[in-house]
Amino acid sequence: MAVSCAVPTAPAWPETGEASWVARSLRGRRMASGAPYDPRALTAAHRTLPLGSKVRVTRVDTGRSVIVTVTDRGPWADGRVIDVSEAAADALGFRSRGTAPVRLTLP
Repeated sequence: MAVSCAVPTAPAWPETGEASWVARSLRGRRMASGAPYDPRALTAAHRTLPLGSKVRVTRVDTGRSVIVTVTDRGPWADGRVIDVSEAAADALGFRSRGTAPVRLTLP
């Protein structure tokens, strides 16, 4: 009997789903890129995009968008496609909500 293994694939682009943001309390902690987390920087965590990649995050319900740099891995919560920094969440207008529906595109 043959055994099949699921091979992870890159997300389809544009990628859509929920975004959340990384808490200020993690300030200074090292990210996958080796840099310390700065909540004022426009950064994000994504599961598969190469570290250092730029991605445009557009909030689908308002049309607001921001370009972030992928500096970490995640998000690890089900249904989330990206974790953005506090500054990016502010720019997108969802920090008080916690999450927002987004579309990810390459700039």
